[in-house]
Amino acid sequence: MDWLHMILLFGVGAVAGFINVNAGGGSSLTLPALYFMGLDWSVANGTNRIALILQNISAVGSFQKNKVFELKSSLTLAVFTLPGAVLGAILATRISGVTFQRILGAVLILIVVSMLFSRSYSQKIIRQGQRSWLIYPALFVIGFYGGFIQVGVGFLFMAALYHLLQVNLVKVNMHKVFIILIYTIAALAVLAFTGNVNWRFGLVLAAGNALGGWWGAHFAVKGGEKFIRIVLSVGILLIALKLFNAF
Repeated sequence: MDWLHMILLFGVGAVAGFINVNAGGGSSLTLPALYFMGLDWSVANGTNRIALILQNISAVGSFQKNKVFELKSSLTLAVFTLPGAVLGAILATRISGVTFQRILGAVLILIVVSMLFSRSYSQKIIRQGQRSWLIYPALFVIGFYGGFIQVGVGFLFMAALYHLLQVNLVKVNMHKVFIILIYTIAALAVLAFTGNVNWRFGLVLAAGNALGGWWGAHFAVKGGEKFIRIVLSVGILLIALKLFNAF
């Protein structure tokens, strides 16, 4: 890997880290980037987890520094994702690269639809104490998906945490980055054990993700959100079409 590839990978990681912390979907950039740099899909999927771990360590530290941190509650939520994440990671090592590519292409298209047509979450404080028991099976299912493919899992966590926990967006993001950190460690262990990790690529990407995650925890996307969604959606759609060999 030459210096240009390292710089590009770092840059992609920084952008993805910022996006991941504020909403989700950053892996829709990093996973294809790793593939287009020569890794097969299973290795790209495992390698991407290194970056996610460092990104979320950085983001958790940033939230803690800003005194937004509820360790006990976040850890309890994270535990429910672990069984699903391990099962999802095992499945990811057992499917063919072509099947993974088609699934990823379909997921990317769904993410584009989600970004273009979903409403922004309100920043206002909503009523507390309305936690639904549905959050626990939801966390298991989302954990399974995250262990399997990861791409877009931030959107799923935001929806589940916001609507089923009834907390404001700041706490949603705080819980989200901690949960993803915990279950990604488990998923990475499975993928590394099966030889599906490129540590050199992963560490370069991770450095970018950590930087983006740190700043992403400081800033929320406010002005120009619609424009950002459109530009990001076009880029992701082009990647999806490429995966389906449309051009």
